[in-house]
Amino acid sequence: MGGQPAQGSGVKPLQALGISLRWVSGGVGHRDCRVVPRPEPASQSPGLREWLGSAAGGCPLTRAIAPGALLPDWNEDLLRSVPGGFFRSIRGRITVQPRAGRFYPGHFLAGAPGVPEGSTAFRIAAISPDGVMTVDFNHPLAGIDLELELRVVNSDPPGSPPGDLGRAAVMNGPGMQARWRDQPTDFLHGEALARGDDGPDSAFYAVPRMVQHLDDTALDRIRHVYRGLLPKGGVVLDLMSSWTSHLDPALAPQRVAGLGMNADELAANPVLTERVVHDLNTDPRLPWPEASFDAVICTVSVEYLTSPVEVFREIRRVLRPGGRFVATFSNRWFPPKAIAVWAELHEFERMGLVLELFLRAGGFTGLGTCSLRGLPRPPGDQYADRLATSDPVYAVWGEAS
Repeated sequence: MGGQPAQGSGVKPLQALGISLRWVSGGVGHRDCRVVPRPEPASQSPGLREWLGSAAGGCPLTRAIAPGALLPDWNEDLLRSVPGGFFRSIRGRITVQPRAGRFYPGHFLAGAPGVPEGSTAFRIAAISPDGVMTVDFNHPLAGIDLELELRVVNSDPPGSPPGDLGRAAVMNGPGMQARWRDQPTDFLHGEALARGDDGPDSAFYAVPRMVQHLDDTALDRIRHVYRGLLPKGGVVLDLMSSWTSHLDPALAPQRVAGLGMNADELAANPVLTERVVHDLNTDPRLPWPEASFDAVICTVSVEYLTSPVEVFREIRRVLRPGGRFVATFSNRWFPPKAIAVWAELHEFERMGLVLELFLRAGGFTGLGTCSLRGLPRPPGDQYADRLATSDPVYAVWGEAS
């Protein structure tokens, strides 16, 4: 998912590194990719310096990382019991309730007994009937075998080079998308699926929006994701579609059905061979028979579903065995129409929410996630004067069993 590898020999040294981290948790494969500025020579270790000197041809450096080698290993002592009354549930005007499996900032337990000093974040592993919380202060990747890959990439990312490439790979999110010890995460609590604007979606989407909601670099990466996960020449359903489907032309699909909310947007989409206007929040049923599609995609729209488990079950029904459903999203959305829990979550937890939907719907195997952060924003983008980096891309997928 990262930038383009350096090509040829004798080229000018590039100023970016792609950091890729892979791991498996609960049978789900995960990959996080970051693009960072190339470290200055003075801060490079001898091994890194030697590899960089020979990496212009695009040969990656891959290392297996055992538990405890890059992060502190899992420590049972960092699993603490905390009375529920110590959870600080008020954040500004918002009341935050503790939920099993979710992550929270460390200050939510300020003053609680047994909290390790300097804790910046924690995960609630379980909540007993009397409100006592089992709290995990370990890093979410603690105790997990990792694979770290470095690659020279043709990019010019903003920011300063990280002081420690390994630490940079594991900070600020990786691991948060996985369940805690394969226990369901409480994402879908009482008000989780409520919305700020609960008016008819047909009215909200009545006016066509012929605009892209992400920058061009992010959209290109989404096409790259679909190219790597979808079959060539297949029959594809573009769920919650609009005026473009973000499918790479190399896929050459046999047929693409588009289901969306606005007839004019669907009519403007040149890829679609079938167009259906249908509100999934009114009726989550899909108007196709079983096993109709080789693949289903949903691009930057999953956060608007108010009956997501039912829709995921329908997706499984219309997929052929082995067919993939791929949901992609970023950190930009229409707040009035997004479900409430979406805004509460860390960006990596949102991948966990989508994984939870796959698991609760049932009938999916081969689950996986990937993420990409750090690429530079296109200079001509309308937000280039305010945002230095491209919109992050997150993808979650599963195969119909």
